[in-house]
Amino acid sequence: MRKGRIKIDRNRCKGCMLCIDACPKGEIKQGTAINKAGYNVVEFRNNGECNACMLCAISCPDAAIEVIEIIEDVKK
Repeated sequence: MRKGRIKIDRNRCKGCMLCIDACPKGEIKQGTAINKAGYNVVEFRNNGECNACMLCAISCPDAAIEVIEIIEDVKK
């Protein structure tokens, strides 16, 4: 099973919230932090549900999201 997390560039995020709608796992929420440009930026919930599908990054018009796939060491 793929696992992932995202890194949000707060200076690039304009708070359009398109990534929130794009995430099938509900891992992104509207945040309370305000960036230098005055935008309310999004936050990663980190509930462990992210599967690194990249839909959030694809939907972001400002390329403010980096998706990081987590490779788990599975011992058999």
